[in-house]
Amino acid sequence: MDPGEFAGWLAGIGRLSGGQIAVALAELGEFARRSDDSCGRPSPEARPETGASTGKGERRKTPRIERDGLAAVGERKVERLGCAHCGADEMIGWGRSHGLPRYRCKACKRTFNAATGTAMARLRKKDRWLDQAQAMIESVSLAKAAERCGVHPTTAYRWRHRFLSAPALDKPQTLQGIVEADETFILESFKGRRSGLTRQPRKRGGKARHAGAFSDNIPVLVARDRSGATTDAVLPEDTAACITQALSSAMSPANLLVCDGGRPLCAFARRAKIPVRVVPAPGKPPPGEPDIHINNVNAYHSRLKEWLRRFHGVATRNLPNYLGWRRALEASAEITPRSWTLAALGHGAYQQLTL
Repeated sequence: MDPGEFAGWLAGIGRLSGGQIAVALAELGEFARRSDDSCGRPSPEARPETGASTGKGERRKTPRIERDGLAAVGERKVERLGCAHCGADEMIGWGRSHGLPRYRCKACKRTFNAATGTAMARLRKKDRWLDQAQAMIESVSLAKAAERCGVHPTTAYRWRHRFLSAPALDKPQTLQGIVEADETFILESFKGRRSGLTRQPRKRGGKARHAGAFSDNIPVLVARDRSGATTDAVLPEDTAACITQALSSAMSPANLLVCDGGRPLCAFARRAKIPVRVVPAPGKPPPGEPDIHINNVNAYHSRLKEWLRRFHGVATRNLPNYLGWRRALEASAEITPRSWTLAALGHGAYQQLTL
């Protein structure tokens, strides 16, 4: 940058908002880290802050870049969604608390931060949130997530589901064009439950007594269009009524539903007046119609079940959260700890597309 450009850049600093300053500091810190790494010097993240505790069992201080990164995430969410209480977009800064800036709405006169009204509200140790987000991206076990964040495994479990509350609800409002839909079945699990079982307990894993729609199999519906937008639902029963409740808002007669001919899906399409094409054999489109297949949704089923295997069984009551977790991982080509934290705060990938 020549001296004239640098002088103009400095002159504009006074017009930056608090959130913009946080973003600028974070980007400058990241650039400095990359520069130090390329020169073989320790990065700012590797050097402890002045006064940081390094003894065993002592709490470490969070590097400035991480605190600024969390503030930038909060600023981004508030700028896009407005007041957490009334939705108004006129607000003023109202200080800062525990790593997140606070605001006061000019319309309702109430104060809030980016976590207000979400499952993340009053969640402590905000300096570990980006570490937890990275653990979610890597889909590591609870033990590894707890070690990474420096918390107890039971805390890591609670954090996991607090971080998944918003992504579990982040689904595309509508599906476009050709939509492939099919059910898959996941073995019912009472993992973590100590009493009140409706059957004899079994060792980890197990097999269903029968394949398909039987009492010990939980139906999971997945619908996916050709752009990759995906919606899913845990069905109480594999019936047309349950499928209608899951898909009626996302599909319309403008879509073309492609399925394997299951009665519930066909009944849903008939009642909703949605054109439907039945594929007689998955992987074998009709002659002259290469687009009529359900290969995409079947491949998604395979990836979902392979990914779930690492958790050695998922409690059925938590299954919607894990579906949202997988859906969030596939919704974006590049996921960062900041974008995952933003989704946990209630501004996920599909919601961003509708604003």
